[in-house]
Amino acid sequence: MRLAVRETAAPALALFASASTLICCALPALLVTIGAGAVMAGLASNVPGLVFLSQHKAWVFAISALLLSAAWYARWATRNAPCPADPAKAKACSRMRAFGGVTLWIATLLLAVGAFFAFLAADLLL
Repeated sequence: MRLAVRETAAPALALFASASTLICCALPALLVTIGAGAVMAGLASNVPGLVFLSQHKAWVFAISALLLSAAWYARWATRNAPCPADPAKAKACSRMRAFGGVTLWIATLLLAVGAFFAFLAADLLL
């Protein structure tokens, strides 16, 4: 049971945290870049948490990176853990391991995209 929680909860939590970096930093940059500044202003006034996340983006990225690192460590720690002997459970175990791996790679990509827009994109445009 503990192995299943590690293989599903940790990647899902890391994906959620990485997606928050896109919401705080990449979405506003994208909207302003495509000329939708009014949409961004409306979004910022209707979603007050967005402004808070943008103001504290260093903390958002630090927490996301910490959760992502913990998920990668959990995956590494269980890399040699056996799957159950029952064929149906073994197949489910293999699927969950594959799904967890894909989820972690997607979360890592989302964190990298968010970090680019939060910390590098503005410097490249100037």
